[in-house]
Amino acid sequence: MTFAPKTLTRFLIEERRLHADTSADFIALVNDVRLAVKRIAALIGKGALSEASGDAGTTNTHGEAQTRLDVLANEIFVHTTEWGGQLAGMVSEEMTEPYAIPAQYPRGRYLLLFDPLDGSSNLDVNVAVGSIFSILRCPDGAKTPLETDFLQPGSAQVCAGYAIYGPTTVLVLTTGHGVHGFTLDREVGEFMLTHPDLRIPETTSEFAINASNSRHWEAPIRRYVSECQAGAAGPRERDFNMRWIASLVAETHRILMRGGVFMYPRDRKDLSKAGRLRLLYEANPIGFIVEQAGGAASTGREPLLEITPTSLHERIGLVFGARSEVERIEGYHRDYNDFEFDAPLFGTRTLFRSHA
Repeated sequence: MTFAPKTLTRFLIEERRLHADTSADFIALVNDVRLAVKRIAALIGKGALSEASGDAGTTNTHGEAQTRLDVLANEIFVHTTEWGGQLAGMVSEEMTEPYAIPAQYPRGRYLLLFDPLDGSSNLDVNVAVGSIFSILRCPDGAKTPLETDFLQPGSAQVCAGYAIYGPTTVLVLTTGHGVHGFTLDREVGEFMLTHPDLRIPETTSEFAINASNSRHWEAPIRRYVSECQAGAAGPRERDFNMRWIASLVAETHRILMRGGVFMYPRDRKDLSKAGRLRLLYEANPIGFIVEQAGGAASTGREPLLEITPTSLHERIGLVFGARSEVERIEGYHRDYNDFEFDAPLFGTRTLFRSHA
């Protein structure tokens, strides 16, 4: 006799039996997030038939143009999770301030942080997009959480996850006890455990970076990429492939499935920003997942999950993937000043640049 894979709900209940830190309220909250993901997947799956495609004609708090699906996905997350009594508040990429739970609903002890639709610029070309979420505990006694209550380091996360909307819809999450993937069975309407105990391969010959920014890269990143591009004849003594999807969720999913390293580092393009990705609801949840899968997540200079945020929409540089590759990149950053001295006589490894 064969048995169907276990559902997400059953998995969470079994986790509660194994780990005392998993509460019934937490299970209910993750199930609400699951429902939000299913609703967003249904909208995205209809494409132009849903009448929800195209630009919204508005911008978010970062000044970025919103698609109609950005707005709808945000509303779905909010209205699917606000009523259940598990949340004290929310933060989203699409909202300037923390979202307070309406007075008619009971307040809970968790905080939900999310990017409702990552990679939405890819929608018009039918490339995989996703949702990212993070769950924190609300500080004791906070009836209506303040901005400072959300400013917790990534190591404080209770749960992190993402959904990828591609040929199949997959929900990947961690509760601090490994990483597990659940595929949406559209006929049954349930997420089924299909990828238990995901682990990032220890070695890789694949890296992801936006090469169009190469003129802005700092010296450690230029060195790493050039060594990979040198292939078998270079210092790495093997050939590398380069990938770039421009969807953080899709990049993460590929690395979880087959390995690699992802780089969206700080660069010289805008010196007022420490990076491009948002720390609280993009980098931290992805970093938590990666670390739980045996990989490493870093700014390039320091472990990502140890950083204490200073604002809701703080940006950060992000490097993650195979631990050995992330450690190599961190080592290269230690070899250089923050911004290397730009003099034509000096090169990367020797005192004088060769003119041969």
